[in-house]
Amino acid sequence: MNLINYEDSRAIYEQIAENYKTLILKGVLQPDEQMPSVRKLAMELSTNPNTVQRAYLELEREGYLYAVKGRGNFVSGKEGLREKKMEELKEKIREIFKEAREIGVDPKELVKEVEQDDKD
Repeated sequence: MNLINYEDSRAIYEQIAENYKTLILKGVLQPDEQMPSVRKLAMELSTNPNTVQRAYLELEREGYLYAVKGRGNFVSGKEGLREKKMEELKEKIREIFKEAREIGVDPKELVKEVEQDDKD
């Protein structure tokens, strides 16, 4: 998986964090699996170690990683990460539905359109 897209307007640390969240939620990275060291990942991505450290701190703050002093960062085995992400997605969808209603679009019609586009 490519962790950085230089055409993306988001900060590099946000891209790294978001891509690792996806890998963790998909189960590609297992609980208690050790993450690459900050220095190693920074070298692989040709980025500043502070950028990687910031991504790791963000992941730790959100419960995706935990740090062990002197040993590194590890994937959290916390239950509920997937459910938390589902809640975030549902909230985004609610906001989109609200916006659709405000401009006179039926949310069911919107869902049909999206499903149709997804099949194409």
